[in-house]
Parts: sequence; structure tokens; C-alpha cells
Amino acid sequence: MTQSLPDVPDLYTALLQSGAAADELESLIAGSSPQVQARLSQVDQGLLRALLRKGSGGEAVPGVTKLKAWLAQAEVQPVVRPLPDHSNARLLRADGSDPAMPEYSDRAFDPWFEALNLPYGTGPRGEKRSCYASDQFADAASPERRQIHLGIDIFAPALTPVYAPLPGVVRSVGYNADPLDYGHTLILEHDGGGLPFYTLYGHLADTLPSLVKPGESVEAGQPIAHFGDWHENGGWSPHLHFQIMADMLEQSGNFFGVGHESLMAVWDDICPDPGLLLRLPEDLRRV
Repeated sequence: MTQSLPDVPDLYTALLQSGAAADELESLIAGSSPQVQARLSQVDQGLLRALLRKGSGGEAVPGVTKLKAWLAQAEVQPVVRPLPDHSNARLLRADGSDPAMPEYSDRAFDPWFEALNLPYGTGPRGEKRSCYASDQFADAASPERRQIHLGIDIFAPALTPVYAPLPGVVRSVGYNADPLDYGHTLILEHDGGGLPFYTLYGHLADTLPSLVKPGESVEAGQPIAHFGDWHENGGWSPHLHFQIMADMLEQSGNFFGVGHESLMAVWDDICPDPGLLLRLPEDLRRV
């Protein structure tokens, strides 16, 4: 019998519960109604396959458990120098828990942060952020917004240098111009003990194209970028968004920086904890 998906508001959950294998995605969609087909055609097909893998009891990205173990023991260089720690940084929650702190995308954030008299602030992985409630962070497959932060943010002045944590190859150098997107964006590809993975650096300065080119090799510790300012980084207070991807899905030059709260078991496989490479104190990188 041909499988199909019901035309329900949350098609992601329907995929997780379907019991279908990842290589059955096309036939599953083809057996569904035209309405379901139209909705699923608008979303990343790699994400849909990841959902099916997880729903079938496997890893959303094959080999990701092994990759996470490799990342945890890899010898890395700091992404910024010196690294944030308890002597020079503070966790800056963007979940509304501190009513005195302006949003990262509010120009009032800069003088507020400067008054802290600290070199760094950090924005944690796994935080549910109120600034991601717009339609930009929704899609046709589900009414649920992507609001859970998948990266780690490091706040510091514009033009703060960024360094490669590991050897790699430049996969893409681009500019994502939508409001609250990454602005200048760099993605590197790495070898994780025989498993490919990727690191993303978002909200960068326009110096980026002069520092690295697609296809070039980079060495651990090599300067690769600078923090961008408001006019070039998507409209945010200067900071670096750092993220790891075990699979690029069907994305190119950009990647989801936030995930669905109900699907975090899947997103945790697609985007392992960036703290595995950043090596910040636990309470400066996670909620």
C-alpha cells in the first residue's frame, strides 16, 4: 500500500511518526494530497530526510554520535583571543529574563553592553529567543516558529578578529541580506576523523572576501574574518554567531541558526553543540 501523510498543521511531527525510511521520502510525498505535496515542496528536503531517520530510531545524521566524540577531543585553536571566561565575559540572555537588557537588534544594546565594562558577552546555545517570532522563522510545514538558538554568540567590538579553530576548506563566502539574517557569512568544511562537518561564522565584516576565498584551505589559528557592524551584519549589535553543522542539508551559503523547540532531538544531531569546539565555561555557553 502506498504510504501517505495526513494534511495536518504540523507535518514535521507527522513525518517523525510515519515510520517511513529516509529513502522513502519521495514516495511518501507522492502518495499524499496535493496540499501536502505543495507544503512540503517549500521546505528543505534534507531536513525531511533527517526527520525520517530520527523517527525510525536512527541518527538524524548518520555517524553524528561518532562525530560528537571526535569534536570533544579534537585539538582546537581559539576562535577569538583571548577566549571568554568568567574574568572577562557575562552571559547575555535573550529570552526576556532580564528586562533591563535591550534586544540584540536594538541600537540601545550597544551603550548598555559598553556600560558592563567587559570585553565579551556570550549568547547561549539552546535558548528560546523572543526576537525569532516573525514569519521569517516559520515555514509551510508547521505553524511552529524556529526559536531555539543553535549556535553560540560572542559579543565584542566590530572588527574583532576571528580565527579558524581547525584546519579546513572554505565552502562558501557570502552575504545574507535579509533583516536579522547573518549579513556577511563564512562556512568552512572540515574532516572530523573521516566524517565531514562544517562550521559557520555569521554577522561578519565586509573584510571577509579579502581574507578567504571559496575553495581555499585554511589552517588552525589562521585569521579568517572580523566581527561586523550594524550596517553589514544583518542589523545586530556586533557579535559572532558560531555554529557547527554535521550536515548542510540542502542549504548553500547559509544555514538555519535557530530550530524548532519540538524537534530539538533532530536539530541536536544536525547541529552539534558548538561548545564542543569553542570550549567556553558551561555557564557561558548553555542555558
